[in-house]
Amino acid sequence: MRDATVSGEGLARAGVNADQGAWRNQRVVFLQRFLKDWTAVVGMTIVALFALVAIAAPVVAPQDPTQVNASAILAPSSSEHWLGADNLGRDILSRLIHGARWSLGTAFVATTLVVVIGITVGLIAGFFGGLVDDILMRIVDVLLAFPSLVLALAIVGMLGPSLRNVMIGMVAVWWVDYARVIRGLTVSLRDREYITSAHCIGCPSHHIIFRHLLPNVIPSVIVLATLELGAMMLAISGLSFLGLGAQPPTPEWGAMLNNGRPFFQSAPQLMIYPGLAITIAVIGFNLVGDSLRDVLDPRMKK
Repeated sequence: MRDATVSGEGLARAGVNADQGAWRNQRVVFLQRFLKDWTAVVGMTIVALFALVAIAAPVVAPQDPTQVNASAILAPSSSEHWLGADNLGRDILSRLIHGARWSLGTAFVATTLVVVIGITVGLIAGFFGGLVDDILMRIVDVLLAFPSLVLALAIVGMLGPSLRNVMIGMVAVWWVDYARVIRGLTVSLRDREYITSAHCIGCPSHHIIFRHLLPNVIPSVIVLATLELGAMMLAISGLSFLGLGAQPPTPEWGAMLNNGRPFFQSAPQLMIYPGLAITIAVIGFNLVGDSLRDVLDPRMKK
């Protein structure tokens, strides 16, 4: 009996060591293949530039984004206002720079919360199975039966218009896709030999989940989260455009689109510039996500 226990413990440790060694080799190969992809480099450059602008917004912005200037209402591009001014005389460039904080920051925080909830539910459902799996997956099925954006609209409508409530509404409906994906990955991993050996030597459930299962699902979660960041940003900007998200004078890109809508014919730059900012940022996230998917997908390897 003791020999069987020692043998099981050795098999579990060997599985862990093999996984860790394979993961180190995979990281090196991943970095090499990722940096050879020009779309990945372009996407990372775009995302990095937007992130730096958002972090350094108070230093980079030439003016106060909420300062009203009656003498510069709808002013065209000039040395004082590089991209012009809006209907209240506020500098558009400064609002775009500060808007990166709100648009990118809200999308990043919402996606992070979605990933945490999705991983937690997916790992618990896939690892324990049985009644726990049935209950959690039926909740997921119910939420998937409704269009996510419509359900988010309903939640925000009940809570009231604000960027925080938009984030709550998006997180409440967006985590189900992650939970289903993680649950499927967990089910495929829980019958591996090293998982069975860990059970045999008496490893607690939380140890198996965090030490053996979580590291194996993280790469898929990173790819999915990167691909979904652009969609999350579009959804949040869309709700702000409808007046349910950021409220004046917050310089959020979706709200800037909504504020510039009445002046589209006389001052189209009020909508063109925030629209371009959203488009370029989403393209950057999509390029990075596509490249990560291609690099991490074994079927794409030559």
